[in-house]
Amino acid sequence: MAEVRIESYGHSCYRITYAGKSAVLDPYENGSVPGLRLPENITADCVYCSHGHGDHNAAHLIRTAQPETDCFRAEFITVPHDDAEGALRGMNRVTFLHAGNCRIVHMGDIGRMPTEAEYQLLSNVEVLLIPVGGHYTIDAAQAAEIIAKTSPKLTVLMHYRKADRGYDVIADINDVKKEFPSLKELDETCICFDENEVPEEIITLEPVQ
Repeated sequence: MAEVRIESYGHSCYRITYAGKSAVLDPYENGSVPGLRLPENITADCVYCSHGHGDHNAAHLIRTAQPETDCFRAEFITVPHDDAEGALRGMNRVTFLHAGNCRIVHMGDIGRMPTEAEYQLLSNVEVLLIPVGGHYTIDAAQAAEIIAKTSPKLTVLMHYRKADRGYDVIADINDVKKEFPSLKELDETCICFDENEVPEEIITLEPVQ
């Protein structure tokens, strides 16, 4: 048994730490997301980016181990970034990480509902990081439907607007909450838990800045 730590840097960028190893997902270019700036000298053993847009693809800003190690046994599926099979915004990679007995899924900028085959791959998920802002991604209502169908223990909402952070065209967290009445807006920048005792809740985290 070991501790899993999920740390937010805002937007869709998170660092997952387990058993002394860490992975950063979807780091953003400075200036790409209103109100957010990636701190300097973030370190990780590996970096995973869901697609090539600047608000998800700044792997060069993360100091990684040399060579990078796939300590989380990452697996991927490719889905559209839009509801037109990628014709509008291209494709997006959903990332599956294994932290001991805890399976963590980061959905990147998924832009349409999963197919039945994709739902099968998303089953038995302990932790789900999912966008809710709409416009560029699925919206809060669609995310709620995915959560209901996949039944993760812990859900971390991402890719929304809060105060001066985030794009004007995506949903504000106060609108997102209408779909998630039990949402816990944590003041902390990270959440930690045992790999075998994953909390059963839906949360947001404050970004490290």
